[in-house]
Amino acid sequence: MAWRKSSPELVRAFDSALPQSSLVERRKMFGYSAVFVHGNMFAGLHQEDVLVRLPEAERQALLSSGGRNFEPTPGRVMKNYLLLPEASDGRTLSLWLRKAFDHTSQLPAKGTRAANSKPSSKLLGAKRPKAKGRKR
Repeated sequence: MAWRKSSPELVRAFDSALPQSSLVERRKMFGYSAVFVHGNMFAGLHQEDVLVRLPEAERQALLSSGGRNFEPTPGRVMKNYLLLPEASDGRTLSLWLRKAFDHTSQLPAKGTRAANSKPSSKLLGAKRPKAKGRKR
C-alpha cells in the first residue's frame, strides 16, 4: 500500500502550531515533515496524521481522548509515539506539540551516551581476547 502525501492544509496547520524555539530542527522522516530537538524526533506528519512523542502519563491521557498508536506499517508500532485525534484544532495541536517538545528536549541528545551507561571496550582501547584452540 502506497502512502499518501499530507494535505497542504495539514502541513500549514502543523507548521504554524510548532513551538517557537531555535532548538526546533526540521527534517524529513518517512518522506514527511518531522521536527527534532537535540537530534530526537518529537513530532511529525504521516499521511493525514500528526504524531507526537510523549511521556507515559501524557500518552495515556491522549489515548483516552481519541489518540491512537502510531503504526507506520501494520503490526509495527513506534514506541512512545501517538497519533493525535483527527479533529484536533490549531490550539489543541499547539498544546500537544509543546508537550512533545518539552518532553523530548529533556531526553539525552542523540549520539551521546547516557551518563550511567558503560563505555564500550573499543572506547577504552581494550584488545579482543584471542580464540583458544586455533593456531594460525
